[in-house]
Amino acid sequence: MSLKTSILNDVKTAMKAGDKDRVKVLRMLTAAIKQREVDERIELDDAQVLAVVDKMVKQRRESIEQYQAGNRPDLAEVEQAEIEMLAAYLPEPLSEGELNQFIDDAIQATGATTMADMGPVMGRLKPEVQGRADMKQVSAAVRARLVG
Repeated sequence: MSLKTSILNDVKTAMKAGDKDRVKVLRMLTAAIKQREVDERIELDDAQVLAVVDKMVKQRRESIEQYQAGNRPDLAEVEQAEIEMLAAYLPEPLSEGELNQFIDDAIQATGATTMADMGPVMGRLKPEVQGRADMKQVSAAVRARLVG
């Protein structure tokens, strides 16, 4: 079963269970998927749906930072709850060791030695770690390796 089908089935299940918060989050997700399909005139595959989920999680993490900076822990908790619901559709996160191995492999494969080589390294890493690691942290780790 495709990821998109799984999400649509979960919307129906949440509606039947009367879980309004889950229905709200899943409807936002299905709307984002549908919007991308309409904009690009394509049917999204699992990798593309995963990218949409990952983007929504990233947006919520950024919102949490803003809410915490604005001393609004109540709103940050709502965003965190939404992240937990969305995270169910993301693959298992990479351990630090696994991520470091992916980074080492990408640097070696591209022959990167300086910051000018960061683009090809990130281009190679993104499809492998999308949804399994925070790309902001991946970028920082690659930058640290290429500088040092």
